[in-house]
Amino acid sequence: MNRLKVYFTGLVLALMVSNAAAQELDRIAIVVNSGVVLESEVQALITQVKQNLEKEHRTPPSDSALRIQVTERLITEALQLEMANRMGFVISDAELDQAIRGIAAENNMTTENLRTQVERSGQAWSSYREDIRKQIVTSEVQRISVQRRIYMSPQEIDMLVQLIKEQGGSQTEYQMGHILARIQDADGNLDVEASRIQAEQVVQELNSGANFRDLSVSVSSASNALEGGDMGWLTLNSMPTLFASAVESNAHKGAIVGPLRSGIGFHVLQVHDVRGLEQAEVEEVRARHILIRPSVILSEAKVQQQLENIRQQLINGSASFAELASEYSADVGSARNGGELGFAVSSMYVPEFKRQVDTLEIGRVSEPFRTEHGWHIVEVLERRVQDVTDQRLVERARQLLFSRKYQEELDIWLQETRDSAYIEFKD
Repeated sequence: MNRLKVYFTGLVLALMVSNAAAQELDRIAIVVNSGVVLESEVQALITQVKQNLEKEHRTPPSDSALRIQVTERLITEALQLEMANRMGFVISDAELDQAIRGIAAENNMTTENLRTQVERSGQAWSSYREDIRKQIVTSEVQRISVQRRIYMSPQEIDMLVQLIKEQGGSQTEYQMGHILARIQDADGNLDVEASRIQAEQVVQELNSGANFRDLSVSVSSASNALEGGDMGWLTLNSMPTLFASAVESNAHKGAIVGPLRSGIGFHVLQVHDVRGLEQAEVEEVRARHILIRPSVILSEAKVQQQLENIRQQLINGSASFAELASEYSADVGSARNGGELGFAVSSMYVPEFKRQVDTLEIGRVSEPFRTEHGWHIVEVLERRVQDVTDQRLVERARQLLFSRKYQEELDIWLQETRDSAYIEFKD
């Protein structure tokens, strides 16, 4: 959900154009496999990015450089939406409504307040909803496609646990920026020398005072180029391995790191900021839930209604949670224990489930909500603050290692997907 939050808070949308202008722009700009990207889509995103940069008092790159970045973003999106269609993956209106409620909550507003702000910016609410739907779909396609490429050996986890123990309860977080220099030759392969030269030029410009985020928008081939190359706050253990070793030896605020060579190009990093991270204690939550999965004969709406009926039985006291979980829950493991999940750190759950257990009052049963696993109701039974145990260290190490490998594999997967696609520019 964080990416959706960032998407909203950075959102400044283009004003509606006249019908005549729309007709002029509505032509095919790019053929992407069996689909197309329209010129109107290209122009709308260009306008949006320019307005975002102007709001941040940053200078937009040249129109030609910006068009390259925007078309690459739209090509990547089109390829992932095409994959989603092949997978049969769709986001229902109910799931979309839930995601939008989450975005509003994370921005401390109601859904109606969110709608008002979106419409004031000049975008129709229906268009905003479809933008969010696309983001959810592409995020899920990435998760499904990349997760199966990741393998974490027990030895890797044990080594990371030992490293965390040696570091003690306090770690350091780095706010990182990333630029990928990747230039391809006529055959679509990496032009190593040209990419290296571009990366060295980026480093030279940064050392001469150029703005890192502006350079990212202009030249980076990374998937987050239009966001200024922002990687967020990371510990050394959660960074890609290639980055971590280089940052560790040059970790002061403002440091320029690189160029670093990988299989997809040359990377240039900047340490935007540094802060301490206290991890001596963690809050754990004990919750229980009932999960029902939609099926061919059980629609999303019917699942919601069934869970609402179950919730009313719990509120009325006509049945116990354990009885109903045992009878209805599709989570076989927890159903045997009356729906109980035991004590866990909420970050171990998928985003929407985490949000529910983080915000629910103890003893209150949630409204039905959707995650990638199906529809749930959940009740928080207890919260406690625990010292970091060996088991928690293992879980934390596994999570950090997965995060590191996921980002590495995502970059490779996105590039492989782009390289294997049929792309034809119609200009």
